[in-house]
Amino acid sequence: MVGKSGDEREMRILTRHPEGKQGVNISREKYDAMREAIVQAVGGRGDVPLQIVREEVSRELRDRFEGSISWYFTTVKLDLEARGIIERVPGERSQRIRVREVRN
Repeated sequence: MVGKSGDEREMRILTRHPEGKQGVNISREKYDAMREAIVQAVGGRGDVPLQIVREEVSRELRDRFEGSISWYFTTVKLDLEARGIIERVPGERSQRIRVREVRN
């Protein structure tokens, strides 16, 4: 189960926020699991409604993730936006996200 190691020395990561707000310090193991699930849900599908991504991530992690999937989803999604890995689709009424194109 992700996040149930009990080791007090677990690796942690300080997340970022796309608006420059203070990030949070979370378990690296939980971050990596959530990051992988989000990127996989968005994948090469183009623009995906945020609610669809949230549902797919919840379904993927529900039986093996300790903690609030919704909270970690939002935290890691914002971090991925801040790092330029995913982006919000501009001009959409309901939020849609996509993997950001890498430009050389």
